[in-house]
Amino acid sequence: MSAVEHEFLSTDIHPIDMVESLAEQSAWDFDRVGENQIAMAIEGQWRTYSLSLNWTSYDDTLKLLCTFEFNPPAERVGSVLEVINLANERIWSGAFSYWSEQDVMAFRYGLTLAGGATATPQQIEAMVLSAVGLAERFYPAFQLVGWSDESPEDALDIAIAEAYGTA
Repeated sequence: MSAVEHEFLSTDIHPIDMVESLAEQSAWDFDRVGENQIAMAIEGQWRTYSLSLNWTSYDDTLKLLCTFEFNPPAERVGSVLEVINLANERIWSGAFSYWSEQDVMAFRYGLTLAGGATATPQQIEAMVLSAVGLAERFYPAFQLVGWSDESPEDALDIAIAEAYGTA
């Protein structure tokens, strides 16, 4: 039983309270923006990722947004969009998108809890860790395409080669 799981044995716990507990126990920088929203900064290998989790009761969804600054040269944006599409083909939960007006790469995921379902601490921890893990996994491909002449296919192959994550 994880520390977060042990703390929440009731099913009436607000999902953002669970996220806050996870952030505290993981020593992540966070700010409880409101009753239904929390913002966090998580340090990765490549950079610090900004995460925001928001509970919306009208559609019973816990929404996660993981972003990092990304501002490729204008002539490379088409290739960046192509590598994002190729990355998204390999992801079953969530998706990347490039927000050019904000100069950020964004990963979005929504956990639907319709019909009175409740989130578990394990689900929330998995959401957060998966978002950061996927950002870390695909960051090299995004960088290669954004700032070199690497093709989207080659950059993705390099970034997700079997050596990824090994020393």
